[in-house]
Amino acid sequence: MNLYNLIIQDKEQIHINDVFLNATNRNLLIQLIKEHAYVKELQEYGLPVNNKILLQGSSGCGKTMTAKAIAHALGKNIIILNLSNIVSSRIGETSQNIKMIFDKAARERSVLFLDELDQIGKARGSDDKDVGEMRRLVNTLIQLIDYYPENALLLCATNHPEIIDTALLRRFQLKVNYEMPSSEFLDTFYDQLLSRFPDDLNTIERRYAISFAEAKDHALTSVKAALIRKLEAKEISRS
Repeated sequence: MNLYNLIIQDKEQIHINDVFLNATNRNLLIQLIKEHAYVKELQEYGLPVNNKILLQGSSGCGKTMTAKAIAHALGKNIIILNLSNIVSSRIGETSQNIKMIFDKAARERSVLFLDELDQIGKARGSDDKDVGEMRRLVNTLIQLIDYYPENALLLCATNHPEIIDTALLRRFQLKVNYEMPSSEFLDTFYDQLLSRFPDDLNTIERRYAISFAEAKDHALTSVKAALIRKLEAKEISRS
């Protein structure tokens, strides 16, 4: 398995203001971006820079968008790995390949984004099927995080922080929690998303108690259906 082939190539540029975040998360992330913008100045005062961040919580609520937005704000390349896709039956090979990616990100001072951290970061010994090789994989990951340089940025994401090894969790200086959006927050999201469409297309049935990703899919599907009905009506009127 060549891990370089599993790097997700994504050139999408997202501004931090385009990510729907509550006030607490927005303030945390703006502070993070500013720390890395002034990293040299902070280091002159012996102040550590947070560079190991865990984005945790509900799926579809903006973790991946956040990582892309931070990379864009810092003008850095982003390396995206989905860890659910890379675990090989040959665990030693997996460890070696992960180390190669950490080395690449550190060398290039990129933003390294590891999605679905729980796939290889599960608590050691928590599963009857757990084997020594998997425990060593977690140990390797912990060591890589420990020695990750301060001038590079590591972002990890998980929907299940409760199953991640506690020693691994302690390595993250900052933990950002993502929750399902409230109805009021979703209304703001719908308003912004639909504002670019004419009035006869943006009046849709709004769904709630869903993630931002689900709301976006629902809204755009509804707009497309309305547009198709409008076009079909025009064709009928001309016939």
